[in-house]
Amino acid sequence: MYGGGSGTHQSKREMSLEYQAQISILRPSIRARRANMTVKFQDVHGFTVEGNVDDVNVLNEVREKLRQQCRVWWALEANKGVNWYLETHVSSTLKSSLKFSALVNAITLKRLIKKGIPLNFRPKVWFSLSGAAKKKSTVPDSYYNDMTSAVFDMVTPATKQIDQDLPRTFPGHPWLDTSDGHSALRRVLVAYSFRDSDVGYCQGLNYVAALLLLVMKTEEDAFWMLAVLLENVLFNDCYTYNLSGCHVDQRVFRDLLAKKCPRIATHLEGIDFDVSLVCTEWFLCLFSKSLPSETTLRVWDILFYEGANVLFNVALAIFKMNEEELLVTHQVGDVINVIQKTTHHLFDPDELLTVAFDKIGFTTTTTISKQRKKQEPAVMAELDQRLRRLNSLHENGDEN
Repeated sequence: MYGGGSGTHQSKREMSLEYQAQISILRPSIRARRANMTVKFQDVHGFTVEGNVDDVNVLNEVREKLRQQCRVWWALEANKGVNWYLETHVSSTLKSSLKFSALVNAITLKRLIKKGIPLNFRPKVWFSLSGAAKKKSTVPDSYYNDMTSAVFDMVTPATKQIDQDLPRTFPGHPWLDTSDGHSALRRVLVAYSFRDSDVGYCQGLNYVAALLLLVMKTEEDAFWMLAVLLENVLFNDCYTYNLSGCHVDQRVFRDLLAKKCPRIATHLEGIDFDVSLVCTEWFLCLFSKSLPSETTLRVWDILFYEGANVLFNVALAIFKMNEEELLVTHQVGDVINVIQKTTHHLFDPDELLTVAFDKIGFTTTTTISKQRKKQEPAVMAELDQRLRRLNSLHENGDEN
């Protein structure tokens, strides 16, 4: 008989532990298998996305948070009134109870917006707080319908480009990628191209307008949201013909990255990585092509309330979240892969926004405006030089 306890033979317990250790090597853990299992699923706005099982769980948590936030907003409406968030103007002296109430509402609103505006509330809250409602009130009620009717059959370089971009805008979406969705998006984009000839149409606006349509539900409201975004919320000249504002923003962001994330900036400079390779799309599409839809809209919640500075904070956060991985990259392509892998799977908006505001440190609109003013002369000189070079090439070509 075999002896028990000590001796030359293994105990049953030791054999069991050894067996379990071998099994764990041969068969990956459940968590590891789940992480490697790719599944397709729909997010809260109808977009089909790819991720692993953990991503699905995160998305379900986001849905639950949205439901909880909705209950909070309903309670506030019941307690403070339907349009309580409009009473957020605070004067320097709080003499009356009304002004004190405004202060309380302003503090409450700012905190709630950081947590996210519920789906049902977004259309009316965005429309009011962004200034779109005020902008719409300055023109006749028939303004949008009159414009879309007047320009329906007109053909311009802008309308040609819009027609080309419609099928490329969120292909596969159950409404946007339909004839009705394309028609609605076209009317909004064409109408705005005639409203502002300096902008006309710029690639990137198709994604922005498409998401606005999904949130606002009506073409007219989406049109006014696009108008207030381009005319009041964003910085100047981001979508003009030479994209001068976008070029300025790239330079501003490069300086901010060097200040806020010096290790990353130094490393990227060492491998000749230009941040515009990823940031141009971020700033032109306002993250709508890069981040999951609800994460993008959480950024827009803050954008419409606090201004365009949030775009820089979010861009910095994406780099910061990938700091350790970025510091071991050796090629430009590696950097792009690291960034895209993160942005496409940022299904939890709180994860991104916590880094953007709590770890990066808030970047004010005033700071951005000063930096833009500083960078603008160099950008305009560069664009002017580029234009002169192109004209010279054309002239030489004509002579030949």
